[in-house]
Amino acid sequence: MAVPETVELVDIALKATTAYERPDLATRLQQTRARLADPNVRVLIVGEFKQGKSQLVNALVNATVCPVDDDIATAVPTLVRHGDETTVTLVRESGPGADATSERTSVPVERLAEHVSEAGNPGNKARLTRAEVTLPRKLLDSGLVLVDTPGVGGLGSAHGAATMSALPTADAVVLVSDASQEYSAPELEFMRAAMRLCPNVGCVVTKTDLYPHWRRIVELDEGHLRRAGIDARIYPVSSALRLHAARTQDMDLIAESGFQELVGFLLRKVVARADDLDRTSVGQDVLITCQSLSATMRAELISQEDPERAGRLAADLEQAKTRVDALRQRSARWQTTLNDGIADLIADIDYDLRDRLRTVSREGEQMLSDADPADIWEQFTEWFHRQVSQAVAANFVWTTERARWLAETVGEHFAEDVHVQLPDLRITGGAVAGRVDPLELPVGESFGVGQKMFVGLRGGYGGLLMVGLASTFAGFMLLNPVSLAAGALFGAKTVRDERKRLVQRRQAEAKSAVRRHIDEATFQVGKDSRDNLRQIQRELRDHFTTLADELSTALAESVTAAQTALRSDTDRQKRIADLNSELERVEALAERARSLAGAVAST
Repeated sequence: MAVPETVELVDIALKATTAYERPDLATRLQQTRARLADPNVRVLIVGEFKQGKSQLVNALVNATVCPVDDDIATAVPTLVRHGDETTVTLVRESGPGADATSERTSVPVERLAEHVSEAGNPGNKARLTRAEVTLPRKLLDSGLVLVDTPGVGGLGSAHGAATMSALPTADAVVLVSDASQEYSAPELEFMRAAMRLCPNVGCVVTKTDLYPHWRRIVELDEGHLRRAGIDARIYPVSSALRLHAARTQDMDLIAESGFQELVGFLLRKVVARADDLDRTSVGQDVLITCQSLSATMRAELISQEDPERAGRLAADLEQAKTRVDALRQRSARWQTTLNDGIADLIADIDYDLRDRLRTVSREGEQMLSDADPADIWEQFTEWFHRQVSQAVAANFVWTTERARWLAETVGEHFAEDVHVQLPDLRITGGAVAGRVDPLELPVGESFGVGQKMFVGLRGGYGGLLMVGLASTFAGFMLLNPVSLAAGALFGAKTVRDERKRLVQRRQAEAKSAVRRHIDEATFQVGKDSRDNLRQIQRELRDHFTTLADELSTALAESVTAAQTALRSDTDRQKRIADLNSELERVEALAERARSLAGAVAST
């Protein structure tokens, strides 16, 4: 939720841009004001299957909103946020990016499990994007939004790839693991990737009431995190104790449940951090506005107080204006860096994705060459989908890191002339689940007992006839022990050859299905990556172009003011007094902006 002082400061700055007739500076502040109007602070609750994520959300909000049972697993993300009354809305989105359409359906809260659990909606066959739950809870009133996600199954699962793609839009991530065992390799792998996309991470060990050795598990988990270089604190909790304590109002049980520290983390490290980011961003935006306003006033003030300096000042300002105007030209260094960087990035990301998926394809084809697809298909498809999702997720993480690096590089080139605040890049996508048809074993010829007998008799008849006719020249009958044995051998060989042919045909068809699936995944994910990078290019281009326009306008106003002061000597003292007063007001506003950003830096 936006801090009142930040909103007030932006509103004052907006009034200043109107009073001093600088509408070009209002655009940035209006965007800042709109950003402050969004109170949501998203926290993703992630973890493997059946670790207690849904029960953790229920315990945090003290309400049974997320379905929980031994045979229930979450299939659809569930957002829990503040509302004046309890409601449940199912959201189904279709279409990519800005062209997406949203279908919203309200359902009773007691029917939520029918739509978001694997039992009621296996594999999310209803194609729901998410479920949104509103509750009148004080914890959520601060703008906190809890997102109960499906079990990730590691970085390589389809759910893991989908969750990974949502991380850049989250303000924090909470990894949930129960106290039955220490962190697994997939959990640590997921954590390392998550830290690179959303550094604000916390860890929760659940079900401490069921496992007496939970302290040892926490100790082992802390060691794993240290060795993996993951800076995150572990919060051991018992959701069952928390819910029971809430019903009985037993303060001792509430303390024993461990939820007080977890709630403190959410409020102090997540919600408060979002407020700090708002303060820093507002302080910088307002300070840039004040600097632009004061530049014009100072130029005129110098001209009024010292006319001899005005000529030199006007010349200097003209040179500065020429430099800033160059920033808006296509030949400017930051434009070249941006265009070349995006082109290189698209090529690199596409190559990286194709290389990863080709490696999966080669390994899959080798596995199919070494065995009969009909015998290993279930295990193979599970491995194959996991590998594809892992490749897609790794590619998405790299895309995000490279895009942010490019934004910093462009900012450095632009910063040769002015201090730059980078835009908040929101990168989405990266999951193929639901958009690529699952890998299915091609339907081949059956080879049952009847077919084996027919093929064996056909081969045996040929062998018996061939050897029997040859043996008649030696005085034997057509049917003799040698011809019968030859018929049996030829029949068995024909059955083996037919079985081998069918296996090879299944292998070829299965390999073809693997290649088609890889091609479709490459097409879908490649399109998402290119769309994301093009969107990033537009955001960076618009951001720096707007900044260049602001600087150019400010310097042009300064030049005009200095030149005007040279031509007019009337009411000089009155104008000097007015300019000093206006500068004091602008400086006071700038000081408030510095104090706002400085208060965050000192905490």
